[in-house]
Amino acid sequence: MRDTSSRREKIVGLLRSNGSVQVYPLADRFGVSAVTIRKDLKFLEQRGVASRAYGGAILNEVVPTTENAVNLKQKLNFEKKGSIAKAAAAFVKSGESLILDSGTTTNQMVPYLRDVDDLTVVTNDLLAVNQFADYENVELIVLGGTLRRKSMFFHGQQAEKALKELHVDKLFLGVDGFHMQKGVTTHFEPEATLNRMMCRASSEIIVVTDSSKFDKICLHNILEPAEITRLITDDGIPQEYYDGLVSMGIDVIVVPSDA
Repeated sequence: MRDTSSRREKIVGLLRSNGSVQVYPLADRFGVSAVTIRKDLKFLEQRGVASRAYGGAILNEVVPTTENAVNLKQKLNFEKKGSIAKAAAAFVKSGESLILDSGTTTNQMVPYLRDVDDLTVVTNDLLAVNQFADYENVELIVLGGTLRRKSMFFHGQQAEKALKELHVDKLFLGVDGFHMQKGVTTHFEPEATLNRMMCRASSEIIVVTDSSKFDKICLHNILEPAEITRLITDDGIPQEYYDGLVSMGIDVIVVPSDA
C-alpha cells in the first residue's frame, strides 16, 4: 500500500510537470507492469486528477495539493488554527470519550482540554501524546503502529486493529482537502484508511479546518461532506460552501479571524 501511494503521488508530480504521461514509460520507470500503471491511472481519473487518453493520461484542471511537512504546517495559518481549536474544545464535555486525529489544528486543542474532567482521549498523534502525558484528567489511549515522521503520527494495521474495538462520543478530524464534490481528502493512503475507521468508531464527526483547505483535493478520500456532524472553520469559508453544508443539515461554526 505504501509503495502504491508513493507511486501515485509521483505520477501526479509527472502530470504536473509534463501535462500527460504514458503507460509503458511509467511501467519502466517504476518497475511494475502496464496493468498496474493502468490501475493507477484509473484511480487518478476516478479522483478527478487526470483523464485517460490513448496509451496514457492527461492532466485535468483540478490538481491535488501537495503535502507539507508537519513543522511547516504548524506555521501556516497558526492563529486561525488556534481560534478554531479553542472553539472546537468548547464542544468537549466532562466524562466524554473522543478521538483526536493527527493534525496541526487538532493538536492546538490539547491545552484547552486540561481542565475538562474525566476525559478519555484516543489519538495517533505523537505530538499530542507528548502534551497529554501529564494531564491527570485524561485517560489516554495511544493508537500505535508505524510512525510517519513527515507528519508525526502512527498508522498501519496495529492502529487499525485497536480502533476496531473502540467506540467514542466524538471525533475531531483534521483534513488536507475539502471539496463539495470530491469530499474530504488527505495525501497519505494509510492515513485515509485509518481516518475512515475513526469515523465509523464515532457517534459525531467534527471536522476542524482553516479555510485554506476548501476547494482543495488530495488523492485519498476519507468521507463525503454529508457525513459530517459539525464543521468548525474560520470566516474565510466560501459562501457557497457555507450555504451548501448548512442545507445538508451540518452544523457550521464560523470563528471570526480576530477571535
